[in-house]
This record gives sequence, structure tokens and C-alpha cells, in this order.
Amino acid sequence: MALVNVWHLRRVAEASSKPCDICYKPTSSVLITPDNKDYFYVCPGHLKDRGFASPIIDEAEAAAKKKKDEMDREIELIKKEYEEKMKKKKEKEKEKEKEKKSKDDGEEGKKGTDTNNDVDDEKAAKEKDAKIKAITSKDTAIVNDDMPRIYALQKYYYS
Repeated sequence: MALVNVWHLRRVAEASSKPCDICYKPTSSVLITPDNKDYFYVCPGHLKDRGFASPIIDEAEAAAKKKKDEMDREIELIKKEYEEKMKKKKEKEKEKEKEKKSKDDGEEGKKGTDTNNDVDDEKAAKEKDAKIKAITSKDTAIVNDDMPRIYALQKYYYS
């Protein structure tokens, strides 16, 4: 039975790390065959070297990562938009207070307007949270690592 040139990258705990089989530096990265029959420890520096191993890029995984990045950008835009709304709202409140003070000139201020402003603030916060939840619920696939997970060794290392 021939050994297939497909290797999956696995991470082990730092306490279980062993030396790289090539340069003998301590590493927690392990390349293992899909059937778990063969493995070897290799440091991340060798994985980045195209002369040693080349990543097999999964198109679906790349698309999921791109979609996640787009969702993150949308969420940031929503947060910025919310912050701008709150700034404008506070500026308007300050202007209204200045107008009231200039009109009243010693009379007592109005009572009960704070509750109306609090309701508006809560409504805006709920709207922001709803938009963020809508965006995040579109896709639940999360790509955690920047490094590829599947590799093919070069011929002179593989044979």
C-alpha cells in the first residue's frame, strides 16, 4: 500500500511538544496522514517554506474566510454608524439644554425629559444589536487559523 502525499496539520499542547524532525527546534505542530498511520513533528518555519511543503488550499474554506472578513467589516460599519448617531444625539441635547437655560433665565427646568432620552438610547442600542445579530446569524462557519491545514510534501522529502 502506497503512502498518499496528503498531510494534515495538527497542534499538540505545549507540554507535549517535541523537536522538529528537520531542525530539532521544539514545536507543537505535527503533520499526520489522514489515516493516522504516519506523522512527524515540523516547525512552522518549514511549513512556510515552499521547497519543503506546499499547502493544499480548500476553495470552500477560502470562501468562508472571505465571507467572515466581509461580515466583520459590516459589523464595524454598523458600530461606527451607531456611535455617530449617539454623538449627534448628545450634541442636540446639549443645544436644547442651552436654549432652555437661555429661555428660562432662572425658572425651574423641565422635568421628565430624561426618561424620553433614555428610551431613545435603549431603542438605538437594541437596533444596533439586532443588526449585528442579523449579520452574524447569516453564516456560522468560522475559520480560526491563518495557516492552511492540509499540505503536500515536495517530491524529494516525500519519497
